[in-house]
Amino acid sequence: MAKEKKLFIGVLGNYTAELKLLLTTLLVLCSVATLLQFIPSRFTISASDLRVCISRVSQPQTQDPPPSSPSTLSSVSQLSRLLSVPPSPSPPPSPPPPPSDSQTLKRDFNPYGSAAYNFITMGAYRGGLNTFAIVGLSSKPLHVYGKPTYECEWAPRVNTTAGKPITTVGYKILPDWGYGHVYTVVIVNCTFSEPVNVDNSGGKLVLYAATSGGGDAKFNLTDRIEVLTESPGSIDTSIYTPSSKPKYDYFYCGSSLYGNLNPQRVREWIAYHVRLFGPRSHFVIHDAGGVHEQVLEVLKPWMELGYVTLQDIRDQERFDGYYHNQFMVVNDCLHRYKFMTKWMFFFDVDEFIYVPPKNTIKTVLDSLSEYSQFTIEQMPMSSKICLSEDYGKTYRKWGFEKLVYKDVKRGIRRDRKYAVQPRSVYATGVHMSQNLGGKTTHKTEGRIKYFHYHGTIAERRESCKMLVNSTELTHEKIPYVLDTTMRDIAGVIKKFELTMIGSTLQGTRQ
Repeated sequence: MAKEKKLFIGVLGNYTAELKLLLTTLLVLCSVATLLQFIPSRFTISASDLRVCISRVSQPQTQDPPPSSPSTLSSVSQLSRLLSVPPSPSPPPSPPPPPSDSQTLKRDFNPYGSAAYNFITMGAYRGGLNTFAIVGLSSKPLHVYGKPTYECEWAPRVNTTAGKPITTVGYKILPDWGYGHVYTVVIVNCTFSEPVNVDNSGGKLVLYAATSGGGDAKFNLTDRIEVLTESPGSIDTSIYTPSSKPKYDYFYCGSSLYGNLNPQRVREWIAYHVRLFGPRSHFVIHDAGGVHEQVLEVLKPWMELGYVTLQDIRDQERFDGYYHNQFMVVNDCLHRYKFMTKWMFFFDVDEFIYVPPKNTIKTVLDSLSEYSQFTIEQMPMSSKICLSEDYGKTYRKWGFEKLVYKDVKRGIRRDRKYAVQPRSVYATGVHMSQNLGGKTTHKTEGRIKYFHYHGTIAERRESCKMLVNSTELTHEKIPYVLDTTMRDIAGVIKKFELTMIGSTLQGTRQ
């Protein structure tokens, strides 16, 4: 045991100089590494470079014998040379390779429910021997951001050599001036190069509605829609000739009626206008939810006399268009009854058309016969100011009889309503048509106007909120003047109603 201890001490003594040199070298390197933290960044040797060098020097040589003094000095000199010569900067890291198919994360988009429909038809009508109009709704985003197209096909009932299917490009009209919501109104005009179904053998009108890349851009969907069927012998081609005389002289196309309407106001309106337009007139009322049981009772006597047609359009509420789809409704009425009347009127059930004394609706419209369209000036009436002399008996008076104060504020552009000769009109609006052939005039002052009782049609309580005894007044910064034009003829209208339908509506209440 003593011999082994002496041997270890002897071997250690032989390498004392080398161990001292190694420890001294490590001390110097650690000091240099500490100083490098305070050297400016432009110095090119980094602490990581020194750590590499230290690891190389201190790494044990397992395969070689313990280094002798000359070899140790050689290592130290090599390290000194490395410290004195800055290493070249390392190259930037290479960009990662593009991911392979196995590394790509595929994302899915899963649609549920239903988006806006491509096309919703309300009606399709013949406009002549070779032309048709298709009335409906379509997705508004599709028309704003896409370019949908339409093609029309007439398919004869019997496909013979003389009667093969014929096609034409459908020309679309958007008549709602951009007011549409989810849906916008579309009128597709189909004009063929030759008359169709001239032998009255029947056939079908087919619409091909193509999204043309709109909506789901991955698909160009085309819907085939059979929009009109003509049975054999069902067409009277004589009505499409210019010389044909229509059934009516004056026709009313009403906007969508909705809400809790006042039956008394509807009663007054229909009696007044049947008298104004006369026996060769007809009124189409569109029920969007407003013709409740009490309003229906008011309309029934006039329906039985053939003056009124009531159309239930409540189903249109499924499709979000402007104002209960009134643009679609009036366009359907235009094309459905286009050849049944000489003049067609568009206004609301809180508006009363008026012609001055010594004139009739016939003389006024005859004077405007050179125009395809004319507009009508508005007389806005207060819906709450009445005469004090009516105190205690306002409930017995009709609305236009007691509301006698006219708004005369200047500098305001007021809405106008209008009438057209429908054979010249391709599509229509609410306040006028912008798609027609022929002339339009707005200079109708003194010949025809309309009194507007805004808000009264849906008012179920007493209209008179203020009773005054003055010919002029200002209320809520609006000037009013007394105008008894309609009040003066109320008795005549009441007598006319009694003559036409008897006392059946005498118990009507608002």
